[in-house]
Amino acid sequence: MPENKQYIIQTLDNGSVCISEEVIASIVINSLKDVDGIIGIGGKPGFDLASIRNWVKTLQITFNENNGLSIDCNVIVSYGQSVIEIAKQAQDTIFAAVESMAGVKPASVNVRVCGIAQQ
Repeated sequence: MPENKQYIIQTLDNGSVCISEEVIASIVINSLKDVDGIIGIGGKPGFDLASIRNWVKTLQITFNENNGLSIDCNVIVSYGQSVIEIAKQAQDTIFAAVESMAGVKPASVNVRVCGIAQQ
């Protein structure tokens, strides 16, 4: 495994499973696509799913001791929506998706609303 990547390591009876930050980013981005009112990530509207590297650039994923995980993401909310409600829904959706798919409860999921835009 390349040394510059970070992994969540799950130890199982027959060995271990390593989950990379790209996998966590993919889970986060795809879960955000399902939140009504989120119309973009990072600094621009739309979901640029062309490259995994672009996904990681829009998120800050931090692996802490004991497989702890912190997720920070920037989103754009549709104009006219309740920013607080949409951000809370995004936070809950990310938390549930990462927990169910990666088997890890994030220590924190921080959603930053960095803009609003007409859909």
